[in-house]
Amino acid sequence: MPGKNLSREEARDRAGIIRVDSYRVHLDVSAAADPGRPTFRSTTRISFDCSAPGASSFADLLAPEVVSVELNGRRLDPAEVFDGARVALPELAARNELTVVAECAYSRTGEGLHRFVDPADGETYLYTHYEPADARRVFADFEQPDLKAPFSFTVTAPAAWDVYANAVHERITEDGDNRTWEFAPTQPISTYLTAVVAGPYHVVRDHYSRELPDGSVLEIPLAATCRRSLAPYFDADEILTVTKQGLDFFHEEFDYPYPFGKYDQCFVPEYNIGAMENPGCVTFREEFIYRSKVTEAAYEARANVILHEMAHMWFGDLVTMKWWDDLWLKESFADFMGSFAQIEATKYRAAWITFANRRKAWAYRQDQFPTTHPITADIRDLEDAKLNFDGITYAKGASVLKQLVAYVGRDAFFEGARRYFKKHAFGNTVLGDLLDALEETSGRDLRAWSAAWLQTSGVNTLTPEVTYDAEGRITELAIRQDGEVLRPHRIAVGLYDRAEDGALRRTDRYELDVTGARTVVADAAGRSLPALVLLNDDDLTYCKVRFDERSLETLRTGLGDLAGETGLARALAWSAVWNLTRDGLMPTRDYLDLVQRFAGRESDIGVLQSLHQQAGTALELYADPARRGEYGTALAEVALRELSLAAPGSDHQLAWARFFAETAERADHLQLLRGLLEGTGRIDGLTVDQELRWSFWLALATHGAADAEELSAELARDNTASGRRQHTQCLAARPTPAAKAAAWSAVVDSDELPNALVEAQIAGFNQAGQRELTAAYAEPYFAMLESIWAERSIEIAMRIVGGFFPRYRTTPATLAATDAWLTGHQDAAPALRRLVLECRDDLARALRAQECDVQ
Repeated sequence: MPGKNLSREEARDRAGIIRVDSYRVHLDVSAAADPGRPTFRSTTRISFDCSAPGASSFADLLAPEVVSVELNGRRLDPAEVFDGARVALPELAARNELTVVAECAYSRTGEGLHRFVDPADGETYLYTHYEPADARRVFADFEQPDLKAPFSFTVTAPAAWDVYANAVHERITEDGDNRTWEFAPTQPISTYLTAVVAGPYHVVRDHYSRELPDGSVLEIPLAATCRRSLAPYFDADEILTVTKQGLDFFHEEFDYPYPFGKYDQCFVPEYNIGAMENPGCVTFREEFIYRSKVTEAAYEARANVILHEMAHMWFGDLVTMKWWDDLWLKESFADFMGSFAQIEATKYRAAWITFANRRKAWAYRQDQFPTTHPITADIRDLEDAKLNFDGITYAKGASVLKQLVAYVGRDAFFEGARRYFKKHAFGNTVLGDLLDALEETSGRDLRAWSAAWLQTSGVNTLTPEVTYDAEGRITELAIRQDGEVLRPHRIAVGLYDRAEDGALRRTDRYELDVTGARTVVADAAGRSLPALVLLNDDDLTYCKVRFDERSLETLRTGLGDLAGETGLARALAWSAVWNLTRDGLMPTRDYLDLVQRFAGRESDIGVLQSLHQQAGTALELYADPARRGEYGTALAEVALRELSLAAPGSDHQLAWARFFAETAERADHLQLLRGLLEGTGRIDGLTVDQELRWSFWLALATHGAADAEELSAELARDNTASGRRQHTQCLAARPTPAAKAAAWSAVVDSDELPNALVEAQIAGFNQAGQRELTAAYAEPYFAMLESIWAERSIEIAMRIVGGFFPRYRTTPATLAATDAWLTGHQDAAPALRRLVLECRDDLARALRAQECDVQ
């Protein structure tokens, strides 16, 4: 569609002549509960100035029908000025009034205004999601982050519904079966940050107050909402406790009062991402409401997301990037602040362990793709922007900020943030604006640091080089740095030895700056040779870590003995050996051997769950294909052993139960799962609740040990949104040609499925043990790529392109087919080529790892 994308140059040119005074938006969703009504009426009035009277510009709108367009009292013919994505605005005046009335479509994809019908009770729920550029699916606008303005929303909805938006409602007018909600004008915000949530939501209200330095009292009304059918599981008290702790922390550190009035947190169905920082109306995926038992890691993850979104109220909402090049200005900061605030303000004190073990693994993977990019990326258009919500922008950026705090000091960092907020409140910024503030408070020149860390790509590898004398004393400990760009690193080096209790404990710690290709740790000279040298101890910098031979042998025989006050050192060691495996430098059998021997001793539940996930990846992608069955059986036996040894009712017991279901293949293992489902088997302390039941059914379905009738009976037991997703996945996972054909057709040949069921079909279709069954879909996959990209929304297209790639068909033939497509489609959309290139890189990495495991 012409104009559906928006380039950086187009946005810059428009911002050069347009200044928006205000938006007034009316949405009529009174008929939303009628499935026969695919659209809703949207009326938008925009007041804006043009610095070049007589010039032309355009507004953005994605709608099936434009009813009318009026510019400065002049009626324009929609057929002439609307092309399906843009409304042409000819002959602008100095002061302008634009009114656009349109029929906009309810969404099934989570983009725009999403409509969901709850299978549990038939109720209809609506919510919006716009980032980066989907507000134009709901109302006419200037869809770019640097054209901020106040928004006044009015929403007509069924009388039984509640409506939430960015600001407080000023009045509600009754009109028969409907009510019209009028909301106060917002502060100036970007279009992608506006929000409307409507439906019969269950709500829990609370209040936050704080005395400010000037003696006034800040009052913030709080609300937490979810679907009514989820109300019995809604632990709103815990959510609101973390919310208040976060508000305390950010007010203390940022010294800028929360500027958006109220603070609603809405947990919504079929949400594409974790959460979105809409000021005053934050939206979260409702999977953060736990229907069944989850581990402490899940509660920690939810708290992290709550605090991440709250940090955005300042980094992103109050001060917003000018264009998506500087997306990191909000996402890196929020990712860093989420973990920082968790440790400082809540009971979740293991946040840096989780960050080192999970978030940075995401960053390392993304940063080694051929499509890697600097943290400050080159974002040419909206499609580029959509793909750059990635591990570099989030986790690498957060890692670099952690390094920056170590470099300039905590006090200087936060004082710089305070000045940044005060100077640029309700405005837009670029990288230089932040550096100016931090240079002012730290007294350091950050331009060289920025050039090395923010404006280059790739990850450095640090390796210890140890020499010692005949008496076993270190003569030199040096750190070798590899990578295309050699960066300055502030790191700690830990030396570990066996203690009397057999544990590996840190005996020495050196903190120093690493610069250039080789840096000597001078203070280590003369020290007796340790059992283990751990570079980047305490995880101060962003790098991959290698080991000298002595240290690696120590880990092979005693990784589980690595002790410390927090478990961070052990998490770093696990991360390092995982990177060795991914890089084809450690045979997969050796990595799986470490997991089998030491995972059962891992005390941190988040690390344990990561090990389970990584072991699964190693087994299915990196293992010698001839030994995959042997490895899988061994993992299942370990899972069963640890399940029997875990404390009854513990998080570890639950984690091992899930892992056993993921690895079970043998008939006796599958029979054990069936016995737990049917109640003929029992494990002390293990409650086979609804979510665990679906995990067991998925294992049985995948191996042909559950039929459609049994799965339908389970759906009848759990006829909920979650139940339908998992039932869909189980059906698609069955090892039959018919099941695969049905899943493929439901996604590729039709666009009727909502986003959540698209995801479920793809997840079920792609089962590692069904490589031969899905091999026939490799050719159709490459054939459909360009049409899928052109015809589907970018959110759904991304899922199809990434999800149906034949990643478990790890053969040279698949690699050759991928290369042939890339060679023959040089002119394909850059964002599409990027996704395929990343899939190719994963495949090539898997082949290298398999080759290492064969040797």
